[in-house]
Amino acid sequence: MAMIIGVLRVRLGIFEARTLKDKRRVIKSLKDRIGARHNVSIAEVDDLDHCQAATFGLAMVANETRFVESALSKIVDEIRAEPRASLLDYEIDVR
Repeated sequence: MAMIIGVLRVRLGIFEARTLKDKRRVIKSLKDRIGARHNVSIAEVDDLDHCQAATFGLAMVANETRFVESALSKIVDEIRAEPRASLLDYEIDVR
């Protein structure tokens, strides 16, 4: 049986945030919602000290490549629809 690992790196702009507390409010909400809906591991991995930028890393394990690619693409779409953050860049890697 194959083990497929998918990794998604997402860079966001949170342009209305004026403080790190403002940013964390948006980030926590987004992380909690995505983690609960999609059964992925998610963490903020970069831009920790910038109040208007955030970088997430997400990981997923499954047994079908198509499933992982589809699930990660749905997460990107969900993030893109978030009104409090702007999707600046993302990268999907499936192995």
